[in-house]
Amino acid sequence: MSQSLQFFTPSRPPYLTLPKLPATSYPHSSVIKLPSKRHSTTITRLLSSDLDATSSQVLASGNGQSGVGGVLSADNVGAVLSHAPSDLGAVAAIDVDAVTEAELKENGFRSTRRTKLICTIGPATCGFEQLEALAVGGMNVARINMCHGTREWHQTVIERVRRLNEEKGFAVAIMMDTEGSEIHMGDLGGAASAKAEDGEIWTFSVRAFDSPRPERTVNVNYDGFAEDVKVGDELLVDGGMVRFEVIEKIGPDVKCRCTDPGLMLPRANLTFWRDGSLVRERNAMLPTISSKDWLDIDFGIAEGVDFIAISFVKSAEVINHLKSYIAARSRGSDIAVIAKIESIDSLKNLEEIIQASDGAMVARGDLGAQIPLEQVPSAQQKIVQLCRLLNKPVIVASQLLESMIEYPTPTRAEVADVSEAVRQRADALMLSGESAMGQYPEKALAVLRSVSLRIEKWWREEKCREAMELPDVGTSFADSISEEICNSAAKMANNLEVDALFVYTKTGYMASLLSRCRPDCPIFAFTTTTSVRRRLNLQWGLIPFRLSFSDDMESNLNKTFSLLKARGMTKSGDLVIAVSDMLQSIQVMKVP
Repeated sequence: MSQSLQFFTPSRPPYLTLPKLPATSYPHSSVIKLPSKRHSTTITRLLSSDLDATSSQVLASGNGQSGVGGVLSADNVGAVLSHAPSDLGAVAAIDVDAVTEAELKENGFRSTRRTKLICTIGPATCGFEQLEALAVGGMNVARINMCHGTREWHQTVIERVRRLNEEKGFAVAIMMDTEGSEIHMGDLGGAASAKAEDGEIWTFSVRAFDSPRPERTVNVNYDGFAEDVKVGDELLVDGGMVRFEVIEKIGPDVKCRCTDPGLMLPRANLTFWRDGSLVRERNAMLPTISSKDWLDIDFGIAEGVDFIAISFVKSAEVINHLKSYIAARSRGSDIAVIAKIESIDSLKNLEEIIQASDGAMVARGDLGAQIPLEQVPSAQQKIVQLCRLLNKPVIVASQLLESMIEYPTPTRAEVADVSEAVRQRADALMLSGESAMGQYPEKALAVLRSVSLRIEKWWREEKCREAMELPDVGTSFADSISEEICNSAAKMANNLEVDALFVYTKTGYMASLLSRCRPDCPIFAFTTTTSVRRRLNLQWGLIPFRLSFSDDMESNLNKTFSLLKARGMTKSGDLVIAVSDMLQSIQVMKVP
């Protein structure tokens, strides 16, 4: 068998032209040219007329070496299958999410959900059994919100998620969300919530009360609150869930009349408006990361969380500072930093913030308190598209299924909202109060899962492939080669209608590049480390596996096919495309 991988530098933009061929019929030789602004890959395909049963049918490859596949062991217990390589006789395992494995066995490749799901963990879901139910229901990432609960409580949740992964074969990642230093209410004296009725007079005070708080009194964390507000200002709680009008100021106390009744939750965000505009002069001077946030960040580093989400990011400088801090405090750590886009300052510096971060969250609740409500949908779409262009995962959050906090079924408008986020190809959707304190957390997660699956299936059936032109994001020549290979592999996967894309990656970079292309087929991402595997669980379309592999692609593929076939996740005749960030190759083959 002969394979070649060549590079040259034409002046035309990237594209791929392929004849539309049946997935089971190929001519005996052809040349596929992949032009690029900087370089191109010419892959020559020469097929052997009689491939034996132990060889994969390599239709297009580069830098591949022939090798002997490993021997499959008989030990197939739980989520771990053993395999003895021929060189050392050591035992290697392949780990995959238990739910994904079951879906692949039952429904095949294309049944897998591409959009990832995040659940905020709270009193309703903090038990081991509840966490397991969420994982079975499709939770990819568990979010802990440092606005609520003690560090001891959060530590217990983290321990339970880790135990769930170890004992039940899941790969649920953990995201820690910082509180931020914006103005917010206190803890309501320990009450779970407080109901404000129309016309009631409430007091918002910066005083600390030793004795029980007076009735209808709320603490505010910002010392300058009484100085900044004026009589006649409109006070919004939690992005407008409850509204008040300021009617009087008495020293540190601000008297307000409720104009829009509703439920107030502990530590809810506060904003105030004057003459139709957000009042933010003093508020803008508050630091992005508070002293409490730094202590929480130290806690997250010590606990080894996978993601740290930073609230109210104003500039890229904050992200860079935090990344340097994490690197200094935990050398070798690969904690990803997620920028929450939820303020006017975030929108003003959007591109530089996303470029500096490892991902972004569209926090629509707080964002909707700082910009007119009618601008939130366009802001969401802009953020989602920009993240895709810059190869950063993006999360759509806040009030996706708000009614399901109290009711077992969502409104039709909420379903349409979820559908739009999936149609925009966001990487992940997030439940907040629905899963943290709602009465139906599992049903809310089931709605996200079923809607995601249906919209994704419709998208593929209608062949709704975007005309979005993805710009170059590589910062080195090697990165640029990887980018071109992934762009080409994704287009080949769509044109050849392959069953799956395989990517062997140690850092996750090439897996993210494939995810960015949003191919029709699922992406099997094989990585050697558990932390990278969990981190990949946030990105669209990726099914992360932990697998020990070498630089010998032929051996890797034979080993992978044996392990997957033994566990019923693939079968002979399935067509796959494989790429690797070690040898920078493209291979197309049928599972032997």
